[in-house]
Amino acid sequence: MSELLTEDRGGVRVLTMNRPDKRNALNHALTQALLTALHAAEADEGVRSIVLTGAGPAFCAGADLTEFKELTPDKAHLVESRAELTMKLHGVFSRLSKPVVTAINGAAMGGGAGLALAGDIALMASTAKLGYPEVKHGIVAAIVMANLVRNVGRKAAFELVAAGEPVDAARACTLGLVNRVTAPDQLMAGACALAEKFAAVHRPAMAATKQLFYRVLDLPFEQALEEGRDINQRMRAFRQS
Repeated sequence: MSELLTEDRGGVRVLTMNRPDKRNALNHALTQALLTALHAAEADEGVRSIVLTGAGPAFCAGADLTEFKELTPDKAHLVESRAELTMKLHGVFSRLSKPVVTAINGAAMGGGAGLALAGDIALMASTAKLGYPEVKHGIVAAIVMANLVRNVGRKAAFELVAAGEPVDAARACTLGLVNRVTAPDQLMAGACALAEKFAAVHRPAMAATKQLFYRVLDLPFEQALEEGRDINQRMRAFRQS
């Protein structure tokens, strides 16, 4: 059985994490498959937007702890390579030119919460929960913290990673972690409809919008204005008639 299912719905590519018996926990194979699939979607001219969700009752339980038992200090090369792969996966979303909608169908914990927030826009089932329980296991919500602090205020972000308590969908929406909360049976329809709306946008305009959005997040105000000016000048070349 494939760790990751791929389905094209017109210009929308749906990626479904497919380890339902493991609550879609991120082992090495699924992590690599996700990274490869996202790069493939970016390279495919027929794909204009992406939806990421999970099979079964969970979105993603985070790291596969059974596999992580092998990542011990005496196997430094394995520890380093896995951390590098995880970093690449969580970092790729903002570098894609195509928008990614995450459809959070169930529990999104740790690395799973990181994936939920890594997308450009997130829809969450009303029955789902999201959290960073790493501290309760004596570890740190490390790589996922970069996206978390860019999606929510400092006080809320610190509480999430320091207390390790999950939040329900209503609270996640209030905090700005997700865009919308839907009934579970309407989640995929809503996510795909939104992805189709993005797919219909003039492609160069969408790519430039996403590029500028993530660029200005980390720039001082004056530099952000200058980046906006440069895009403003460039967009005349790809403007639709």
